[in-house]
Amino acid sequence: MKLQQDFEIHCPVDEVWSFFHDIPALAACLPGAEYLGPTEDGRHSGKLTSKVGPFQASFVGEAEVSYDEAARTIICDGKGVDRKGNSRGKMTMTCKVTPAGQGTTVSAESDVQLSGAIAQFGRTGIIAEVANVLVADFVRNVEARLDASSAAVAPSGAIGTTETAAVSSSAVAPPRNTAPAASTPIGGFRLIYLALKGWFRSLFGARSTSH
Repeated sequence: MKLQQDFEIHCPVDEVWSFFHDIPALAACLPGAEYLGPTEDGRHSGKLTSKVGPFQASFVGEAEVSYDEAARTIICDGKGVDRKGNSRGKMTMTCKVTPAGQGTTVSAESDVQLSGAIAQFGRTGIIAEVANVLVADFVRNVEARLDASSAAVAPSGAIGTTETAAVSSSAVAPPRNTAPAASTPIGGFRLIYLALKGWFRSLFGARSTSH
């Protein structure tokens, strides 16, 4: 299953590209994701949990991440296993970061392969809807973190004294590796609603095209 997602982050491209090198911080911005640490061979281990109605999958696996600094492109090759639900997943993703005015455009092409119980949701299109929701939440979390970092390094004169700036910075800037509240697994009625919404959209879209 191939997915194409283009989204914009309302932060300068240099800040976004630098932030994308921080794997633990990236994981903290993705709902349901948990960074477990680097492996001895330089890969990254993690866990991704998602729930659709009574079905819950917790994939534990590893990913290799490489960066092309000149082209500002990231290549991620990962795989995971949900041992409880007997599901497996593999994903290869190429992510390109480009400037868009004062913001940043991110284009991500993914090739996802699913097997086991989770595969049925790929066939019904739910996986694509889940991915869209995850991306929207991810963008909001990245922007919040970058905005907080910018506020933390703002000139002290902008808010009064150096002491005031220190207090303000500690209040708005969360630790880099502390997961925001949005790291709670996405699931339940929200995903069912989105799946139905996507199904109706495709159904009526096909009807309007036929007419």
